[in-house]
Amino acid sequence: MHIPVLLKETIEGLNLKEGGTYVDATVNRGGHSKEIAKKIGKSGTLICIDLDQSALDEAKTNLEKIKNHPTFYFVNSNFRHLTSILKSLNIKEVDGIIADLGLSSQELDISGRGFSFKGEEPLLMTFLDKPDEDTLTAKDIVNTWSEENIANILYGFADEKYSRRIAHAIIKRRSLNEIKTTKDLVSCIEKAFPSSYKFGKVHFATKTFQALRMAVNDELNSIKDLILSANNYLKIGGRICLITFHSTEDRIVKQELRKYEDSFKIIKKKAIIPSDEEIKENPRSRSAQLRIAEKYESIKI
Repeated sequence: MHIPVLLKETIEGLNLKEGGTYVDATVNRGGHSKEIAKKIGKSGTLICIDLDQSALDEAKTNLEKIKNHPTFYFVNSNFRHLTSILKSLNIKEVDGIIADLGLSSQELDISGRGFSFKGEEPLLMTFLDKPDEDTLTAKDIVNTWSEENIANILYGFADEKYSRRIAHAIIKRRSLNEIKTTKDLVSCIEKAFPSSYKFGKVHFATKTFQALRMAVNDELNSIKDLILSANNYLKIGGRICLITFHSTEDRIVKQELRKYEDSFKIIKKKAIIPSDEEIKENPRSRSAQLRIAEKYESIKI
Protein backbone atom coordinates (compact mmCIF):
# COMPACT_ATOMS: atom_id res chain seq x y z
CA MET A 1 0.00 0.00 0.00
CA HIS A 2 1.26 3.47 -0.85
CA ILE A 3 1.54 5.62 2.27
CA PRO A 4 1.30 9.37 1.61
CA VAL A 5 4.47 11.12 2.78
CA LEU A 6 4.45 14.23 4.98
CA LEU A 7 0.64 14.14 4.89
CA LYS A 8 -0.07 16.36 7.91
CA GLU A 9 2.60 18.89 6.95
CA THR A 10 1.39 19.09 3.35
CA ILE A 11 -2.29 19.51 4.23
CA GLU A 12 -1.37 22.28 6.68
CA GLY A 13 0.97 23.84 4.12
CA LEU A 14 -1.73 24.08 1.47
CA ASN A 15 -3.81 26.28 3.81
CA LEU A 16 -6.98 24.67 2.43
CA LYS A 17 -10.20 26.66 2.08
CA GLU A 18 -13.66 25.15 1.96
CA GLY A 19 -15.06 25.49 -1.55
CA GLY A 20 -11.62 26.05 -3.07
CA THR A 21 -10.15 24.66 -6.27
CA TYR A 22 -7.07 22.46 -5.91
CA VAL A 23 -4.78 20.32 -8.04
CA ASP A 24 -3.18 17.06 -6.97
CA ALA A 25 -0.65 16.78 -9.77
CA THR A 26 0.49 13.28 -8.72
CA VAL A 27 -2.66 11.75 -7.26
CA ASN A 28 -1.41 8.15 -7.28
CA ARG A 29 -3.94 6.17 -5.20
CA GLY A 30 -5.38 9.31 -3.61
CA GLY A 31 -3.59 9.51 -0.26
CA HIS A 32 -3.14 13.29 -0.16
CA SER A 33 -6.30 13.94 -2.19
CA LYS A 34 -8.46 12.13 0.34
CA GLU A 35 -7.60 14.67 3.04
CA ILE A 36 -7.88 17.60 0.62
CA ALA A 37 -11.34 16.44 -0.49
CA LYS A 38 -12.61 16.19 3.08
CA LYS A 39 -11.51 19.74 3.89
CA ILE A 40 -12.71 21.56 0.76
CA GLY A 41 -16.09 19.86 0.87
CA LYS A 42 -18.96 19.51 -1.57
CA SER A 43 -18.59 23.04 -2.92
CA GLY A 44 -14.91 22.52 -3.77
CA THR A 45 -13.17 21.25 -6.89
CA LEU A 46 -10.23 18.83 -7.03
CA ILE A 47 -8.31 18.07 -10.21
CA CYS A 48 -6.53 14.71 -9.89
CA ILE A 49 -3.71 14.08 -12.38
CA ASP A 50 -1.60 10.98 -12.91
CA LEU A 51 0.32 9.52 -15.81
CA ASP A 52 -0.39 6.01 -14.54
CA GLN A 53 -3.94 5.07 -15.59
CA SER A 54 -4.10 2.17 -13.12
CA ALA A 55 -3.26 4.50 -10.22
CA LEU A 56 -5.79 7.05 -11.45
CA ASP A 57 -8.57 4.42 -11.66
CA GLU A 58 -7.80 3.29 -8.12
CA ALA A 59 -7.80 6.89 -6.86
CA LYS A 60 -11.21 7.48 -8.49
CA THR A 61 -12.66 4.44 -6.74
CA ASN A 62 -11.22 5.49 -3.38
CA LEU A 63 -12.09 9.19 -3.55
CA GLU A 64 -15.65 8.86 -4.78
CA LYS A 65 -16.48 6.94 -1.58
CA ILE A 66 -15.97 10.13 0.46
CA LYS A 67 -19.21 11.55 1.83
CA ASN A 68 -20.11 14.98 0.40
CA HIS A 69 -17.03 14.92 -1.79
CA PRO A 70 -16.06 17.85 -4.03
CA THR A 71 -16.35 17.91 -7.80
CA PHE A 72 -13.59 15.66 -9.12
CA TYR A 73 -11.77 15.72 -12.44
CA PHE A 74 -9.55 12.70 -13.11
CA VAL A 75 -6.97 13.36 -15.80
CA ASN A 76 -4.56 10.78 -17.24
CA SER A 77 -1.63 13.01 -18.17
CA ASN A 78 1.76 14.32 -17.13
CA PHE A 79 1.58 17.23 -14.69
CA ARG A 80 3.85 19.18 -17.02
CA HIS A 81 0.71 19.73 -19.12
CA LEU A 82 -1.16 21.45 -16.27
CA THR A 83 -1.74 24.61 -18.31
CA SER A 84 -3.51 22.76 -21.12
CA ILE A 85 -5.41 20.60 -18.60
CA LEU A 86 -6.81 23.64 -16.80
CA LYS A 87 -7.66 25.32 -20.10
CA SER A 88 -9.56 22.22 -21.25
CA LEU A 89 -11.57 22.28 -17.99
CA ASN A 90 -12.18 26.03 -18.35
CA ILE A 91 -10.54 26.64 -14.96
CA LYS A 92 -8.85 30.05 -14.86
CA GLU A 93 -7.23 29.93 -11.41
CA VAL A 94 -6.65 27.54 -8.52
CA ASP A 95 -6.16 27.87 -4.77
CA GLY A 96 -3.43 25.29 -4.40
CA ILE A 97 -1.27 22.66 -6.07
CA ILE A 98 0.46 19.63 -4.61
CA ALA A 99 2.98 17.32 -6.28
CA ASP A 100 4.60 14.32 -4.60
CA LEU A 101 7.54 13.64 -6.89
CA GLY A 102 8.44 10.29 -5.37
CA LEU A 103 7.95 6.83 -6.81
CA SER A 104 4.95 5.07 -5.28
CA SER A 105 5.29 1.73 -3.52
CA GLN A 106 3.13 0.07 -6.17
CA GLU A 107 5.25 1.41 -9.02
CA LEU A 108 8.41 0.29 -7.26
CA ASP A 109 7.25 -3.13 -6.10
CA ILE A 110 4.53 -4.47 -8.39
CA SER A 111 4.29 -2.41 -11.58
CA GLY A 112 6.48 -4.80 -13.56
CA ARG A 113 8.03 -1.86 -15.43
CA GLY A 114 11.59 -2.14 -14.19
CA PHE A 115 11.67 0.54 -11.49
CA SER A 116 13.08 -1.85 -8.90
CA PHE A 117 16.48 -3.52 -8.99
CA LYS A 118 15.36 -6.32 -6.68
CA GLY A 119 13.72 -8.66 -9.19
CA GLU A 120 13.82 -9.40 -12.90
CA GLU A 121 11.60 -7.13 -14.98
CA PRO A 122 11.68 -5.61 -18.46
CA LEU A 123 13.73 -2.40 -18.63
CA LEU A 124 10.93 0.10 -19.22
CA MET A 125 10.98 2.64 -16.33
CA THR A 126 8.20 4.69 -17.88
CA PHE A 127 5.19 5.89 -15.90
CA LEU A 128 2.98 5.26 -18.93
CA ASP A 129 0.61 2.39 -18.26
CA LYS A 130 0.78 1.15 -21.85
CA PRO A 131 3.94 2.39 -23.56
CA ASP A 132 4.01 2.11 -27.35
CA GLU A 133 6.92 1.53 -29.72
CA ASP A 134 7.75 5.25 -29.78
CA THR A 135 8.06 5.52 -25.98
CA LEU A 136 11.61 6.01 -24.70
CA THR A 137 12.61 3.26 -22.26
CA ALA A 138 15.59 2.47 -20.06
CA LYS A 139 16.34 -0.41 -22.41
CA ASP A 140 16.71 2.09 -25.28
CA ILE A 141 19.11 4.21 -23.24
CA VAL A 142 21.44 1.46 -22.05
CA ASN A 143 21.55 -0.24 -25.45
CA THR A 144 21.77 2.73 -27.84
CA TRP A 145 23.06 5.86 -26.09
CA SER A 146 26.74 6.70 -26.17
CA GLU A 147 29.00 5.94 -23.21
CA GLU A 148 29.44 9.68 -22.57
CA ASN A 149 25.70 10.39 -22.55
CA ILE A 150 24.98 7.50 -20.20
CA ALA A 151 27.74 8.68 -17.83
CA ASN A 152 26.41 12.23 -17.98
CA ILE A 153 22.86 11.32 -16.94
CA LEU A 154 24.12 9.08 -14.12
CA TYR A 155 26.20 11.92 -12.71
CA GLY A 156 23.86 14.79 -13.58
CA PHE A 157 20.61 13.22 -12.36
CA ALA A 158 21.84 11.13 -9.45
CA ASP A 159 25.32 12.39 -8.46
CA GLU A 160 26.68 8.88 -9.11
CA LYS A 161 30.42 9.14 -8.47
CA TYR A 162 31.09 5.90 -10.39
CA SER A 163 29.13 7.14 -13.42
CA ARG A 164 31.94 6.65 -15.93
CA ARG A 165 32.84 3.19 -14.67
CA ILE A 166 29.19 2.12 -14.82
CA ALA A 167 28.73 3.56 -18.31
CA HIS A 168 31.83 1.71 -19.50
CA ALA A 169 30.56 -1.56 -17.99
CA ILE A 170 27.22 -1.08 -19.76
CA ILE A 171 28.89 -0.49 -23.13
CA LYS A 172 31.13 -3.52 -22.66
CA ARG A 173 28.18 -5.76 -21.74
CA ARG A 174 25.93 -4.64 -24.59
CA SER A 175 28.68 -5.34 -27.13
CA LEU A 176 28.24 -9.00 -26.21
CA ASN A 177 24.50 -9.23 -25.51
CA GLU A 178 21.57 -6.81 -25.43
CA ILE A 179 20.70 -5.62 -21.92
CA LYS A 180 17.04 -6.60 -21.62
CA THR A 181 16.08 -6.86 -17.96
CA THR A 182 16.70 -5.21 -14.61
CA LYS A 183 18.75 -8.25 -13.60
CA ASP A 184 20.99 -7.79 -16.65
CA LEU A 185 21.51 -4.14 -15.74
CA VAL A 186 22.26 -4.83 -12.07
CA SER A 187 24.96 -7.32 -13.08
CA CYS A 188 26.58 -4.60 -15.25
CA ILE A 189 26.49 -2.05 -12.45
CA GLU A 190 27.91 -4.50 -9.93
CA LYS A 191 31.02 -5.02 -12.04
CA ALA A 192 31.78 -1.27 -11.89
CA PHE A 193 31.91 -1.01 -8.10
CA PRO A 194 34.70 -1.81 -5.64
CA SER A 195 33.69 -4.86 -3.61
CA SER A 196 33.65 -2.89 -0.35
CA TYR A 197 31.01 -0.51 -1.72
CA LYS A 198 28.55 -3.31 -2.48
CA PHE A 199 27.69 -3.86 1.17
CA GLY A 200 26.77 -0.28 2.12
CA LYS A 201 23.41 0.89 3.48
CA VAL A 202 22.32 2.07 0.01
CA HIS A 203 22.18 -0.53 -2.75
CA PHE A 204 24.85 0.06 -5.39
CA ALA A 205 22.25 0.17 -8.20
CA THR A 206 20.02 2.80 -6.56
CA LYS A 207 21.43 5.89 -8.23
CA THR A 208 21.69 4.33 -11.68
CA PHE A 209 18.05 3.25 -11.59
CA GLN A 210 17.05 6.69 -10.33
CA ALA A 211 18.92 8.47 -13.11
CA LEU A 212 17.54 6.25 -15.86
CA ARG A 213 13.97 6.71 -14.59
CA MET A 214 14.44 10.48 -14.54
CA ALA A 215 15.84 10.48 -18.07
CA VAL A 216 13.08 8.25 -19.45
CA ASN A 217 10.33 10.44 -17.99
CA ASP A 218 12.09 13.80 -18.48
CA GLU A 219 11.33 14.51 -14.84
CA LEU A 220 13.39 17.64 -14.26
CA ASN A 221 11.89 19.54 -17.18
CA SER A 222 8.45 18.38 -16.07
CA ILE A 223 9.04 20.05 -12.67
CA LYS A 224 10.02 23.28 -14.41
CA ASP A 225 6.84 23.20 -16.50
CA LEU A 226 4.70 22.56 -13.42
CA ILE A 227 6.13 25.53 -11.53
CA LEU A 228 5.62 27.76 -14.57
CA SER A 229 1.95 26.69 -14.66
CA ALA A 230 1.66 27.35 -10.92
CA ASN A 231 3.03 30.85 -11.46
CA ASN A 232 0.33 31.48 -14.07
CA TYR A 233 -2.66 29.82 -12.40
CA LEU A 234 -2.33 30.16 -8.63
CA LYS A 235 -4.55 32.80 -7.06
CA ILE A 236 -2.93 35.46 -4.90
CA GLY A 237 -2.49 33.71 -1.55
CA GLY A 238 -2.61 30.28 -3.20
CA ARG A 239 0.10 27.78 -2.37
CA ILE A 240 2.17 25.09 -4.04
CA CYS A 241 3.54 22.16 -2.04
CA LEU A 242 6.31 20.11 -3.65
CA ILE A 243 7.68 16.91 -2.13
CA THR A 244 11.04 15.74 -3.47
CA PHE A 245 13.11 12.67 -2.65
CA HIS A 246 16.64 13.49 -3.72
CA SER A 247 19.00 16.42 -4.02
CA THR A 248 18.71 16.85 -7.79
CA GLU A 249 14.92 17.31 -7.65
CA ASP A 250 15.14 19.58 -4.62
CA ARG A 251 17.78 21.72 -6.33
CA ILE A 252 15.53 22.20 -9.38
CA VAL A 253 12.57 23.13 -7.17
CA LYS A 254 14.63 25.76 -5.31
CA GLN A 255 16.07 27.18 -8.53
CA GLU A 256 12.68 27.42 -10.26
CA LEU A 257 10.96 29.05 -7.29
CA ARG A 258 13.79 31.59 -7.14
CA LYS A 259 13.30 32.26 -10.84
CA TYR A 260 9.80 33.53 -10.01
CA GLU A 261 10.77 35.36 -6.83
CA ASP A 262 8.58 38.30 -7.84
CA SER A 263 5.59 35.96 -7.61
CA PHE A 264 6.40 33.37 -4.93
CA LYS A 265 7.09 33.81 -1.24
CA ILE A 266 8.87 30.83 0.32
CA ILE A 267 6.97 29.82 3.45
CA LYS A 268 9.91 28.18 5.20
CA LYS A 269 13.54 28.70 4.26
CA LYS A 270 14.49 25.14 5.19
CA ALA A 271 12.73 22.16 3.69
CA ILE A 272 10.28 20.29 5.96
CA ILE A 273 11.39 16.71 6.58
CA PRO A 274 9.59 13.70 8.09
CA SER A 275 9.55 13.15 11.83
CA ASP A 276 11.41 10.24 13.37
CA GLU A 277 8.02 8.63 14.01
CA GLU A 278 7.01 8.84 10.33
CA ILE A 279 10.35 7.43 9.17
CA LYS A 280 9.92 4.53 11.60
CA GLU A 281 6.42 3.80 10.25
CA ASN A 282 7.40 4.39 6.62
CA PRO A 283 11.16 4.02 6.00
CA ARG A 284 10.76 5.14 2.37
CA SER A 285 9.86 8.62 3.63
CA ARG A 286 13.36 9.18 5.08
CA SER A 287 14.67 11.20 2.12
CA ALA A 288 11.51 13.27 1.56
CA GLN A 289 11.64 17.07 1.64
CA LEU A 290 8.66 19.41 1.42
CA ARG A 291 8.93 22.95 0.10
CA ILE A 292 6.01 25.37 0.20
CA ALA A 293 5.60 28.64 -1.67
CA GLU A 294 2.77 31.17 -1.70
CA LYS A 295 1.73 33.32 -4.63
CA TYR A 296 1.76 37.03 -3.88
CA GLU A 297 1.21 40.21 -5.81
CA SER A 298 4.51 41.95 -6.31
CA ILE A 299 4.68 45.71 -6.13
CA LYS A 300 6.59 47.07 -9.08
CA ILE A 301 8.17 50.48 -8.71
